[in-house]
Amino acid sequence: MNNTASMNRNELVAYLEKPAAEFTKADIIRYIKENEIEMVNFMYPAGDGRLKTLNFVINDAAYLDTILTLGERVDGSSLFSFIEAGSSDLYVVPRFSTAFKDPFAIQPTLTLLCSFFNKDGEPLESAPEQTLHKACTAFKQVTGMEFEAMGELEYYVIAPDSHVFPATDQRGYHESAPYAKFNEFRTECMLYIARMGGQIKYGHSEVGNFTLNGLIYEQNEIEFLPCPAEQAADQLMLAKWAIRNLGHQYGYNVTFAPKITVGKAGSGLHVHMRIMKEGKNQMLADGQLSETARKAIAGMMLLAPSITAFGNTNPTSYFRLVPHQEAPTNICWGDRNRSVLVRVPLGWTAKKDMCAAVNPMERAREIDTTLKQTVEMRSPDGSADIYQLLAGLAVACRHGFEVEHALEIADRCYVDVNIHQAEHQDRLKNLAQLPDSCMASAQCLKAQRAVFEQYNVFSPNMIDGIIRKLEAYNDGSLRQELANDPEAMLQLVNTYFHCG
Repeated sequence: MNNTASMNRNELVAYLEKPAAEFTKADIIRYIKENEIEMVNFMYPAGDGRLKTLNFVINDAAYLDTILTLGERVDGSSLFSFIEAGSSDLYVVPRFSTAFKDPFAIQPTLTLLCSFFNKDGEPLESAPEQTLHKACTAFKQVTGMEFEAMGELEYYVIAPDSHVFPATDQRGYHESAPYAKFNEFRTECMLYIARMGGQIKYGHSEVGNFTLNGLIYEQNEIEFLPCPAEQAADQLMLAKWAIRNLGHQYGYNVTFAPKITVGKAGSGLHVHMRIMKEGKNQMLADGQLSETARKAIAGMMLLAPSITAFGNTNPTSYFRLVPHQEAPTNICWGDRNRSVLVRVPLGWTAKKDMCAAVNPMERAREIDTTLKQTVEMRSPDGSADIYQLLAGLAVACRHGFEVEHALEIADRCYVDVNIHQAEHQDRLKNLAQLPDSCMASAQCLKAQRAVFEQYNVFSPNMIDGIIRKLEAYNDGSLRQELANDPEAMLQLVNTYFHCG
């Protein structure tokens, strides 16, 4: 047996002894028959950013083959605002590589993610997963390289306060039990996600930790490993679904909302990216950040104002993007700097064997750590449409290879200080700002939409729909209006509590 397959938490990978990318219809049918699977679920993302589900009872081999081959019809107008009721039928067709045994189902159930197709049997251009596919394809066509990503999924777990071993307010980062109350819940979530094919890097408690009205609010984070961006989006969608389902079983409330209350840490959806070619990470050259990486960063600097249209999609998003909350407010980048928009985190570039340094029985070795280096976009949050967000980032990184003077743009936006400290106010004044509302974000997308529509990545209908949705919030002055009104702020948070 392949050792990688044998240690994989996805039961199908271990059982079939092959990676998920190689699953065939015959593999799926074999697993269903040999493991007495009684039901098949199709899942697919809709316009509200959530996964939808279609259930099938399996009682006939021919019928099983039919649904796996042909998929099924769904009402597109009920899933997406840009589809009219008069011509709303769509097909959903399962992707075998996404198959997993449903950990929440009472009956033995196999679940697969699906792609959308139109009446002519062509991929639906405005479908979330198709938009991301087109963005990744265009990136490769322009650069000759692959776009990879991974997410840092932050969320709050909310439950009645036990009044024992209280955590320190806003000091929950990597806290251990008993001060952190939901470590076991998080680790169980991680195992469920892994069983569904998620490639997890680690999990931990985060900064946010407070009590309000007799409830504990504890922030947690699950971080993934880099992989092709299309897989990264699927994993994040399934992770949110799993965390919510397990929270429901425990009687916990869970939210990915960008902001809970003023003065407390908000939840982001930081996205790490790397650019690959022939299995090698192109983000480094001779141990330093490469020109490739800096061009990609330049593209993100240029399109940062409109990326918020995909990554910060409700009014509470912009209550998180304020100074001194480890969230960006200005368009800049830097090394190991959490006040910037794009951060270059530590990447194991020192070429020191730290393992041998702390373990005397280990012999010092030269280790290739180049795959570790990523760059991190810090503005997105849990309200994001994950497929649109990763597509937008792929477009932005591609754009950095298409504009003149990209390296100069990167140099101009680089900062090596905490821009929110008083002594650096002059530097701060020279940096462009991110939008401060959904309405402002919509205006930025209007101004830059041509770049996103290039190569037919984002359809005009999709861009129009995003702009209409953002403008409808009419929140241009909301931050100022609610600055001293905690009750109104709480009502706003409750409105968008279960976003994304």
